[in-house]
Amino acid sequence: MEQCPVGRVAHLVGDKWVLLIIRDLITGRKRFGELQKSLGSISPRTLSARLSVLEEVGLVEREAYPEIPPRVEYSLTEKGRALLPLITLMRDYGEKWLQPQNDETLKSISG
Repeated sequence: MEQCPVGRVAHLVGDKWVLLIIRDLITGRKRFGELQKSLGSISPRTLSARLSVLEEVGLVEREAYPEIPPRVEYSLTEKGRALLPLITLMRDYGEKWLQPQNDETLKSISG
């Protein structure tokens, strides 16, 4: 495990989908389909895997309702909501310093 706190946070939220899932859940509970629609190009398999990891590390809570058809909602835990300042700083930085014309350059960095 990474010894540096910054490295540990980067390891946890360094995945693009993880950050975007957290961003979407900041506004409140969401169903799987709502998250998938909001995130656009994420596959159901990838979304399911990321939600499982976020639940495992205590950032997201999954609530299943005993209904037919089954209904499951995801929300941030207190630990997950504590990331709001980080998400806000990233949004502010992106608005100020990363204009849409930089998208191709950013794609080359992320692979």
